[in-house]
Amino acid sequence: MSNTKQIISSNYNQKPLWFSALNGLWKSTYALGTEVKLDKDQLIKSARNESGFSDFGKDFWDEPLDKLLYSMNQEARLHPIGRFIAKKRLENLLCIRLRAEHYFKKYPEILEQKVYPVTAILGLQRTGTTKLQRLLAADPTCRSLRSWEALNPAPIHGDEFTGIERIKFAKMSETALKYMSPGFFAIHPVEHLAPEEDVLLLDVSFMSTTSEATMHVPAYAAWLEKTDQSIAYAYSAKLMKLLQWQQPAKKWVIKTPHHLEFPDMVAKHFGDVQFVWTHRNVLEAIPSFLSMVAYSRILFSNEVNANEVAVHWVKKISHMLNKAMEYRINATNNEQFIDVSFDELVKDSGAVLNKIYAHRGEMVTPELSQNFIQTEANNQNGKYGEHRYHLTDFGIDESYILQYTKAYQNYQRTLFNI
Repeated sequence: MSNTKQIISSNYNQKPLWFSALNGLWKSTYALGTEVKLDKDQLIKSARNESGFSDFGKDFWDEPLDKLLYSMNQEARLHPIGRFIAKKRLENLLCIRLRAEHYFKKYPEILEQKVYPVTAILGLQRTGTTKLQRLLAADPTCRSLRSWEALNPAPIHGDEFTGIERIKFAKMSETALKYMSPGFFAIHPVEHLAPEEDVLLLDVSFMSTTSEATMHVPAYAAWLEKTDQSIAYAYSAKLMKLLQWQQPAKKWVIKTPHHLEFPDMVAKHFGDVQFVWTHRNVLEAIPSFLSMVAYSRILFSNEVNANEVAVHWVKKISHMLNKAMEYRINATNNEQFIDVSFDELVKDSGAVLNKIYAHRGEMVTPELSQNFIQTEANNQNGKYGEHRYHLTDFGIDESYILQYTKAYQNYQRTLFNI
């Protein structure tokens, strides 16, 4: 697993030999009853047995899980390892819910808190959101969602103030990902101690775009897009309070492109919010993201269709952008938003950080500036290798992307006077 590994998008369906061999061997034994079952009742029973708790909470809604399981079983074309990973992930999400409810009942003061003021980084995938989040998280007064917490926001075996068990779990997951998809880290580094997307908190309600980014689940995706997200965002806020209780701070910095589609939900459920919208040329950002999706899906399926990925996600991205623009245009408080261009962030991150802090009436101190400089040095582009991708691999051309993003391109020109 060399850090100089070059990622070439036409190799989406190439996997480590051991991975393919294990999949083939496992599939050959299905006649013996070895296929992993994705069944709601079995998943719930396993989660209750593993966690030792039985109450999912009065606001638990199982329809999202039903819809997701249908798509996984009927559409996703999961290979044996993919089915195993999916099962373990779903069981863990149910366990999180059970453990969280235990803590909410045992310590009612958790839910009596207010969510800290939030800086919510939203913007398309591959627009510098990860870089910006890691920089802002270097502020010691900030509360970020670290990867090990994103995977398990609720304590395991009483590790609420140490995170020992959850850190072990996340480190093991990071190592496993490196072995299963050696090149993935060149696209998106998943480091167990680093900040991660809060879309994983929405996963606990089984209502997020994580599944459609990692699997072919069109029926679930269509259902999710037209379904009220309030219950998922309300529960995400509860999990943020649980995390605050474990490690107090003064403010949150979160990020996920998922919020582009639902800024109204962020504002409603997270309280005092500053939106930081990152922007990049769509002809650079979208092909890069399509490559990332394709690489994610090979962990679950042997049948990754690059054009299928492109057709779904270009339309999905158009929908997300339109929802964000609509919200902003109609917002009563447009001062919530600050815009950052990818080029600006890459060229002079210090200027971007100063702009963000000034927007909320704060200053970047010399000490904090040094934190930012060190964080940027530790997260240089190419740290895990080179990410290469080609739009032609997806069976579309630039005109296809431009066709679906015309309104947003005009919007960008207005924002940046170009």
